[in-house]
Amino acid sequence: MEIYREAVSSQVALLPQQALRQMIRLVRTLYRLSRLPAYRETVFPLVPEIARRDPGHDSVMMGYDFHLTPAGPRLIEVNTNAGGFLLALLAQFGEAAQHPESLPVRARQRLIGPFVEELRSWSGGACKRPSSVAIIDENPTEQFLFGEMEFCRQLLADAWGIPVVVADPVELEAGAQGVFREGQPVELVYNRHCDFYLENDVMAGIREAALAGTVCLSPHPFSYGLLADKRRMVLWSDPAALAAMGIAKADCRLLLELVPTSRLLVDQDREVLWNERNDWVFKPVDRFGSRGVLLGRKISRKRFDGLDSVDTLVQRLEPPSVTGGGELPEMKTDFRLYVYRNRVLGVAARLYQGQVTNMRTPGGGFAPVRLV
Repeated sequence: MEIYREAVSSQVALLPQQALRQMIRLVRTLYRLSRLPAYRETVFPLVPEIARRDPGHDSVMMGYDFHLTPAGPRLIEVNTNAGGFLLALLAQFGEAAQHPESLPVRARQRLIGPFVEELRSWSGGACKRPSSVAIIDENPTEQFLFGEMEFCRQLLADAWGIPVVVADPVELEAGAQGVFREGQPVELVYNRHCDFYLENDVMAGIREAALAGTVCLSPHPFSYGLLADKRRMVLWSDPAALAAMGIAKADCRLLLELVPTSRLLVDQDREVLWNERNDWVFKPVDRFGSRGVLLGRKISRKRFDGLDSVDTLVQRLEPPSVTGGGELPEMKTDFRLYVYRNRVLGVAARLYQGQVTNMRTPGGGFAPVRLV
């Protein structure tokens, strides 16, 4: 894991226990919300067919990203295929996270458990051990987090004693009948690909298998549509929409407190927004990893005028907290909760300088979290 050394910070991020409790409350509230019929009825007309099919299981390794403001934590976004868990482990456990077998037993079980539960839920308990597993991404060997996928491959291969591969979707044969590699069935696919709604041609076979229920694809479009599509934050920060869905008052209060006001650009007066731009962040709804995110105070008029009205989320700016200072460099900080269903698997901090999180700031990267 030598290549990741510069992506792990030597600093420690401090997180108040009260703030963590609020974060966990929000995670559990959103999970409950995603299961409410009224919420699903509101969301389904907004998403493609594949995201309206409930596969009967959840999604592994979701990520909930927060900024810690003076008023408390604020949710910045939700991810269904949150990367960086290996970097978080390296920050927490150091050399012990170099190989799965050297991890503490509880940490190893916390990572493996969701995959076991996914397979059980998908098969109705019939499949307790898959024939093989595939971890998929576009050109995986070229991805910065390829080492993380390899770590997961070894982790699952050791746990089940079966073949586990890291592959590009083009290396698999897939269709309504299922997913196969070299003629052998693949019951479980850990999806790291960022075609979240399986719309590209390369994902067509995986899409057919997911629709037919012949593969356990996790994470999947159903979870993405309900929780990770940035457009859902418009609902979570709209008191009228929450009231119309009959959301419990306590849940409404929490959502409106912890979710920054979020609106689609198409629904805003652009001139008013331009004049108030310092208070807002502009995010493309269909991109990931902070790509294309623009702070209003740094955006030019030309760039602002070129923003796509339909595919741009306008979110109230909630500045991140700072780690370091004095003899240590000051780093902006965000906190990520790795989650399965409504269970928090771990907490990590990402330290950076500049507009958005990155793995390029010297002395920055993933950092261990200390509760205070």
